[in-house]
Amino acid sequence: MDKLKHIALEMRPKQWVKNFLVFAALAFSGNLLSFELALKSVLCFAAFCLVASSVYVVNDIFDRERDQLHPEKKNRPVAAGKVSAVEAWVLGVLLFVLGLGLAYTLGRLVLLILLVYVASNFLYSSYFKHVAILDVFFVALGFVLRVIAGGEAIQVEISTWIILCTILGSLFLAFAKRRHELEIHGKNAAEHRKALAEYSQYFLDQMIAVTTASTVMAYSLWTMWPSVVEKFQTRHLPYTIPFVCYGIFRYLYLVHQKGEGGDPTRLFLKDKPLMLNILLWLMSVMAVLYFKI
Repeated sequence: MDKLKHIALEMRPKQWVKNFLVFAALAFSGNLLSFELALKSVLCFAAFCLVASSVYVVNDIFDRERDQLHPEKKNRPVAAGKVSAVEAWVLGVLLFVLGLGLAYTLGRLVLLILLVYVASNFLYSSYFKHVAILDVFFVALGFVLRVIAGGEAIQVEISTWIILCTILGSLFLAFAKRRHELEIHGKNAAEHRKALAEYSQYFLDQMIAVTTASTVMAYSLWTMWPSVVEKFQTRHLPYTIPFVCYGIFRYLYLVHQKGEGGDPTRLFLKDKPLMLNILLWLMSVMAVLYFKI
């Protein structure tokens, strides 16, 4: 049982929260109540979870010696010796094959997007995570690919506004994470991540300010854009803007006042006001789009 527990932990199921972005196309295309399309979205979600976990496993295999020196990462199953390198390879390959198999059932384009996702992760881990600014753009690319795959899985056109909001929102989270890493590791930051040597707290605060304002503006414009109003036959989407503003402000508060931001997924899952705000935002958007409230 302990072995299965460690294998499950190695798959990092908490990180699967990111893959909920594949449902964006389903929700914002007005097809949330379609069982057939919802099922395809669930399969797409599962495919990303399996492949993403395989990427985590393989990265942990290559990074296990470095992780053993890290105060937190040393507890990862592979680094701690709870899961051997051979067992991790078998797990990684199995997850990868299963994930690609699921993607193929949704169409060749979904499969291609998933392969691009894997390739971008490989390029990021091997090189671009050491290159300032490009490192956060590669992080954003992973989020955008999830959204695009969700649209292709159910054969609906992805709104450019959704893509834009995804890019800006993920850049905001990535810059906030870099700021946290720089603050936590101080003078030794470059030893943790080479790209941090090219960052400063002032520069990152500027980037966070830019992406914060841009995200709010992009979302606000989307809610009021004529084609969006015409598509959904409602002018009430702007009433959801306060939830977006609060969510960003709450996250900034946690980053600047509480020293958080190093693990966005963990933060979203543990901070109750943030979780409640996300739930209320989802409920308000669905109420406006599907019930014309």
